[in-house]
Amino acid sequence: MEQPAGIRMREAVESDEAALLDLDRRTWSPDVGVFPRPGPDAVLFDPAHRPEQYTLAVREGRIVGYVRLVQPVPAPSNAHIREIQGLAVDPSEQGRGVGYALVIAACERARREGARRIRLRVLSTNPRARRLYERAGFTVDGILPGEFHIEGRYVDDILMGRSLDG
Repeated sequence: MEQPAGIRMREAVESDEAALLDLDRRTWSPDVGVFPRPGPDAVLFDPAHRPEQYTLAVREGRIVGYVRLVQPVPAPSNAHIREIQGLAVDPSEQGRGVGYALVIAACERARREGARRIRLRVLSTNPRARRLYERAGFTVDGILPGEFHIEGRYVDDILMGRSLDG
């Protein structure tokens, strides 16, 4: 897949944590996040959220986006599944193909890791992300009505996925 002009993909390292937290703070909104905006004492990397799970989009040395890819259930019977558990693109880069490139990079990485299927969850209040995922070949697997109560309203959780075969 061709990258947007000037974008380089790389795996995150520990020293990227502050930049990723800053990106999370700048991209957070109640339409995209089920957890509160990260505060000043927030940490990103911990035993369950390791740097190697993050693929970064970098322009001129600056992180402009990331996607986090994990095996959702750490069991041999689930080794063929990967899940996108986080995607963020700097507001100044949105609409320039960075998000799409990150999603495709996650699919390619999942395939290299031997996965046969990739899935994700997206809030019903985020139609822009849903369109992005559909463009990348994801379809709706199911909807959890009213799964989250965010800022006084109930929000559906949309489950999407796609095959990595072929």
